[in-house]
Amino acid sequence: MKILKKFLFALAALAVLAGAARATVEVGQPAPDFTLTDIKTQTHSLSDYKGRIVVLEWNNPGCPFVKKHYESGNIPALQKAATAGGIVWLTINSGAPGNEGALSPPEIKAWLQENAAMPTAYFCDADGKVGHLYGAKTTPDMYVINADGALVYKGAIDSIRSADAADIARATNYVKAALDALKSGQPIAKPVSEPYGCSVKY
Repeated sequence: MKILKKFLFALAALAVLAGAARATVEVGQPAPDFTLTDIKTQTHSLSDYKGRIVVLEWNNPGCPFVKKHYESGNIPALQKAATAGGIVWLTINSGAPGNEGALSPPEIKAWLQENAAMPTAYFCDADGKVGHLYGAKTTPDMYVINADGALVYKGAIDSIRSADAADIARATNYVKAALDALKSGQPIAKPVSEPYGCSVKY
């Protein structure tokens, strides 16, 4: 009987863990708060930015889809334009230590500089806690939060699911469209899309 109870308890614990891994956030609902320390050792909480638009970007420097959007200058240009307009851009790497793209802070700093990237902050979410909290699936996986703290967009960065930089020019950039709509006070035409890229290396 004791063995059976232990077995059932273990199954229940696994179910809880699996549920956490499948956690997701819904558009129109408050974005869950979190606290992370960036690669410059500064601590940030999402709630610090209440009253401002925030972009969350899941990142893996080793992913071909991420390389497409960085080496082409697509994401760095979007970051630069967004942050210049007062938008907060938080880049999160939920790769577990030893997995692809789980670089050290000095390596990440060098990679950001090499690609002229300009996020507000870059975080290593090594235990995957924030990635699981948001249900981040891929790199990139994008979330836009409005000034009231509600999630208003989640999904892919654009409309063409490929690792080919040549596709960027003819794709609809969903993140840019969402940010433009927020700034102009218009509804977001496509608030949800299916993200594409490499799986997050939890």
